[in-house]
Amino acid sequence: MKYTLTGLCLLLTLFMYAQETATISGKVTDADTEDPIELASVKVSGTSIGVLTDDKGRYELVVPANQNITIEYSFVNYKMFPLTLRLGSNEKKRQNVALQIESGAEIVVTDSGVTEREGDGVTADVRELKLIPTISQTLESVLPSIGLGTSSGTGGELSSQYSVRGGNYDENLVYVNDFEIYRPFLVRSGQQEGLTFPNIDLIRDISFSSGGFDARYGDKMSSVLNITYKRPTKFKGSFGASALGGSAHIEGSIAKKSDSTGVQRLRYLFGMRYKTTRYLLGSLDLQGEYAPNFTDVQGMITYDLNPELQLELIGNYSRSVFNFVPETLSSTLGLVNFALQFRVAFDGSETDDFNTGMGGASLTYIPEGKNYFLKLLASSYQSQENERFDLIGQYLLGELETDLGSSQLGEIVSILGVGTEQNFARNYLTANVTNVQHKGGWEWENNTNDKAVSHFVQWGARFQNEQIFDQLNEWERLDSAGYSVPYSTEQVILNEVIKTDISLQSNRFSAYVQNTWNHKDSTKDLSWTVGIRGQYWDLNNELIISPRTTLLYKPLQAEKDISFKAAVGFYHQPPFYRELRNLEGEVNEEVLSQKSLHVVFGYTYDFLVYKKKFRLIGEAYYKHLWDVVPYDIDNVRIRYYGDNLARGYVTGVDFRLNGEFVPGAESWINLSFLRARENFLDTQHQLRTVGLPDSVQNVNDVPRPTDRFFNLSMFFQDYLPQNKNFKMHMNLSVGSGLPFGLPENNVLYRNTYRFNPYHRIDIGFSAQLWNEDMRMTKPGHPFRAFENAWVSLEIFNLMQVANTASNTWIKTVFNQQFAIPNRLTSRRINLRLKFEW
Repeated sequence: MKYTLTGLCLLLTLFMYAQETATISGKVTDADTEDPIELASVKVSGTSIGVLTDDKGRYELVVPANQNITIEYSFVNYKMFPLTLRLGSNEKKRQNVALQIESGAEIVVTDSGVTEREGDGVTADVRELKLIPTISQTLESVLPSIGLGTSSGTGGELSSQYSVRGGNYDENLVYVNDFEIYRPFLVRSGQQEGLTFPNIDLIRDISFSSGGFDARYGDKMSSVLNITYKRPTKFKGSFGASALGGSAHIEGSIAKKSDSTGVQRLRYLFGMRYKTTRYLLGSLDLQGEYAPNFTDVQGMITYDLNPELQLELIGNYSRSVFNFVPETLSSTLGLVNFALQFRVAFDGSETDDFNTGMGGASLTYIPEGKNYFLKLLASSYQSQENERFDLIGQYLLGELETDLGSSQLGEIVSILGVGTEQNFARNYLTANVTNVQHKGGWEWENNTNDKAVSHFVQWGARFQNEQIFDQLNEWERLDSAGYSVPYSTEQVILNEVIKTDISLQSNRFSAYVQNTWNHKDSTKDLSWTVGIRGQYWDLNNELIISPRTTLLYKPLQAEKDISFKAAVGFYHQPPFYRELRNLEGEVNEEVLSQKSLHVVFGYTYDFLVYKKKFRLIGEAYYKHLWDVVPYDIDNVRIRYYGDNLARGYVTGVDFRLNGEFVPGAESWINLSFLRARENFLDTQHQLRTVGLPDSVQNVNDVPRPTDRFFNLSMFFQDYLPQNKNFKMHMNLSVGSGLPFGLPENNVLYRNTYRFNPYHRIDIGFSAQLWNEDMRMTKPGHPFRAFENAWVSLEIFNLMQVANTASNTWIKTVFNQQFAIPNRLTSRRINLRLKFEW
């Protein structure tokens, strides 16, 4: 009996000991934005013990005491964070955890401080991007400062179009919250460009891939700009104004109690922007009455239907109006001993308006306690574009006196040509793009004591309907010295006539699947992504298949903090409407997708200099191109040849160095070299020998219109040593000249000339008038109602460089052509105010 009682007491003691517990609580946030992560999983590894975080990211978990346990913090698209610990009986521990987004082959920009990522990620602060002096006031205009291999196009500072590793703007993908973004088709020049979709005041983070991107992204050949808007947790807002326009936004969340589902949240995010470039355009050689007005309004609402289901609505309306009455143009070109002057007197006017709207809805399902998500998206985009102009220019081209001793110095002493150019257009285009898409992801892990292995499978399917209605009525009349060009003794012949009435309707079907396998142990961190995507278009009945793979490797025991990247994949680009329409306005429905094979190798090296951390990124790439649809670029207008006429290649190297050259102020330098070449099928391209106009030589390939051999961009910050509220921001761009050829004859001798190199410095000086830290010392400050307040003085084109955007071509009756450069903006000063609350 004694032994029985002893045994029972022992069992009771063991039972009571086994029931001893401890409590761990805290908050789970995003490592970049510091925003709380709702519905994140917090569980004890190997058990069913776990909870989900609430709408403020908070959790409380009861765990076994007096034993080693591993708590796993996880959320979809974030890296799982394991925490091993041992708690005593009834012990209470506070533990906050910040989760990082899965690493990838992309640049990542966040709206909080600098956060390091593994792999080849590059980080910066979105607030720093807002300080970069930029004329176009768009996010895309700052991409050349942060993106590998990225440069502005021929539109220069007036344009938000950008070129990535030898591709044109149409080869770039843009997403906002998983919705693909489109833009107007008919824009000819940077002066006409309005505001692009991304609103920097609404952005939470940005990822930008310059090539070798995953299969989950769409079918384009150059880059992916992927933007995620904020997920507001409290009421905030901002207001800004300058001589170039203004912006305002508000954000917030509303809590609502429900008897059945607990706490739900409604989040809202609205922004409005206005832009006018009249002040800038007054510095152009082409003088006249400019009246450009660009407005953009957009908003996003998210509502948690229950803890597992979220509804998101997003909408945008943008209107761009460009009214212009030209008056005179005066441009000088040539050499010291041979200078020409081009003068034009104009009659007529131009009125262009581009109205775009986009609406989208998404439904996201994240089941409680499960490691997968499902998402359904639907969106519709419409663009209505009207282009109307009737312009007559009476021009004179003359030779200037260059003899310093002459009394006629700087005056026209010899007239080389006079004539008239008349341009007429009544072009109307309506585009409707509607799509429905499903996306999903499933993650599972197999962790042991010495290694962590995980898989993240993602898939998606999409249906898209496109409707294009395009009416072109455009012609050009040339007159040289009283003779119509082309010359005829029997009739007046117009130089160019385009008249079409096009109606297209088509459907696209696409799908993808990919798996990211991550293996991490004490010696290495290895991530391997393998995926495949396909698309079918019923207009040309083409099916394309694009396998892609990316490998990221980081040795954990190496002396240097370095990681490596390798990516190989096929990137096929089915034609959109612009690729189908040739130079004469005719549509070829048989155009096939342009195809490319990407091979990318890169590394990331983190190092210290005088205890300051720097990051160096280098990538080498090669892109083999076939079934290419050639094109010419005039300012920002891309004109395709409407058929798969060429093949080519692009190769180059990119480098980026970023860090705090000045403590507390992030700066970066991008340097790129590339060679972009093509050759037309069944054409032997030729090159005229310099100095021997009648001598030619055969060449195997010719420059593509985006063949910019050298490009350097730099953003540098500094501040007063005694007062960090006074800062300087300098943006420098230098690039070799882009190629161009003779209009109407740019095939045999293709792109044989080049613009002068592009170089420009924009500089800004900002003073922080108020921040929250001043509240205790200055309680009566006039800006105390705000959270932050700045004033900035910006100087655009500090060195007053006359960069070239395009050429105006003058043709004589003898069929000689003269290229007259169209200059970009001169120096301008801008005052900018910004308030946040």
